[in-house]
Amino acid sequence: MGGTFNPIHYGHLVAAEVMRDRFKLDKVIFVPSYHTPYKGKRDLASSSHRYKMAKLAIENNGYFLVSDIEIERGGRSYTRDTIKEFKKRFGKRTKLFFITGADAIAQMPKWKRAKELPQLCEFIAVSRPGFKLKKLSPKYQKYTHLIEISALAISSTDIRKRLKGGKTIKYLLPEKVEKYIYRHRLYDSRRAR
Repeated sequence: MGGTFNPIHYGHLVAAEVMRDRFKLDKVIFVPSYHTPYKGKRDLASSSHRYKMAKLAIENNGYFLVSDIEIERGGRSYTRDTIKEFKKRFGKRTKLFFITGADAIAQMPKWKRAKELPQLCEFIAVSRPGFKLKKLSPKYQKYTHLIEISALAISSTDIRKRLKGGKTIKYLLPEKVEKYIYRHRLYDSRRAR
């Protein structure tokens, strides 16, 4: 599951669990990006903080892992490179699914060497708050599953806004992640803890 996870929240976790069950996945690997070419750096916690928050969020789920593959690579992260690396690690015969937000999937034609992606994996695009699922280009439709998840009414953007405004984020993300954010004063968290 690729994303910035800035921060990771229950919407991400519920989506991952629903997809794991629905597609009978052995594992779901969360891959926080080092830097994504399609999002700005505004309010972006360091890759180290985002990786640690993801580790805290999944620690009680044996089906979930967190990979630092894109963080270790540094620089801009491209889906093609990450998928190719996972193919090397897990074997060419391993069927891979790349789970990400539907808003990201809508950008797929702009991705680096996008035409190669359908040969590497299938995509699962989960709907996000306020995002209307649009038809993908026919060449990508065959390899993309578009799934709506109501739990995604939670967004990282809203969590960051709440923190800047001194509002509570309780029950939007795991308690250990909430404590981590306050302890490290991420996202201009003004609320005293």
